[in-house]
Amino acid sequence: MSRTDDDTWDITESVGATALSVARARMLEADADCPLYTDPYAQFFVEAAIEAGWRSPFLDEDPLRAKAMTAYIASRTKFFDDFFTTAGANGVDQAVILAAGLDTRAWRLPWIDGSTVYEIDQPKVLEFKDEVLAEHRATPAARYCAVAVDLRHDWPTALRQNGFDPSTPTAWSAEGLLPYLPSAAQDALFEQIDQLSAPGSRLSVEAFGDVFYSAEQLARRQERMAEARRAAAEAGGPELPDVTRLWYMEARTDVAQWLTEHGWEVSAVTAIDLMKGYQRPAPDGLEDPVPDTVLIDARKL
Repeated sequence: MSRTDDDTWDITESVGATALSVARARMLEADADCPLYTDPYAQFFVEAAIEAGWRSPFLDEDPLRAKAMTAYIASRTKFFDDFFTTAGANGVDQAVILAAGLDTRAWRLPWIDGSTVYEIDQPKVLEFKDEVLAEHRATPAARYCAVAVDLRHDWPTALRQNGFDPSTPTAWSAEGLLPYLPSAAQDALFEQIDQLSAPGSRLSVEAFGDVFYSAEQLARRQERMAEARRAAAEAGGPELPDVTRLWYMEARTDVAQWLTEHGWEVSAVTAIDLMKGYQRPAPDGLEDPVPDTVLIDARKL
């Protein structure tokens, strides 16, 4: 399960499986007293994966921590939903969702007329999504274009070859992505986004802080993961993957600072404050209840 430079994955493997866990969390939002959004498609992905033998490894082992992560994912999802609808309200009709996974915004958000949504991810992940949505006759609410390419490769060329226009403002999103990229690849990603962004472009990022990448917090996560793996084995359940082995635990460039220095106007909110604002605070009594992240909304001047 450890990462390599050119590793690939299907939807139930490695990084791909994390998209299924996020889809399951989005599915659970329908049962909330006051849902922050509606995603009728998430259930389709989960059902298709379960039929193929998948079982979510993360959301049932520790109910309190699962509650915290579900609240975090709901708040994060709402933040990025609002980012795209606001960009559209300001006339931005070209969007790029990086490492899209099982994102369904191209189908469920109210896109303005003439909008095009590009999704970039591994070929097998996009293939799974296409098959499931086609089976349920889902129709995108904007012109939709899947770009099957690894973000560690020459994705700007692939994007242009699929019709992307760098001369027009673009709304970009990087959600649930950065820890899965090496530090150098993260730097290259933002350099490429900046080069492809016309003035007026917008960018929303889930940026991970120094605490997330620290050795101390990694050790705590690994200890919790080891306990969950032992409990699952004792209960006769499936072997749990160690998600910490999917991340590149390296020092990172500060995203907000980098964007500011490159001519972007930046606003940011911590995960904890975002969750409080949406009335989804993390439960009390947990160490490291949610990831150390800042949600960034930036506009290129």
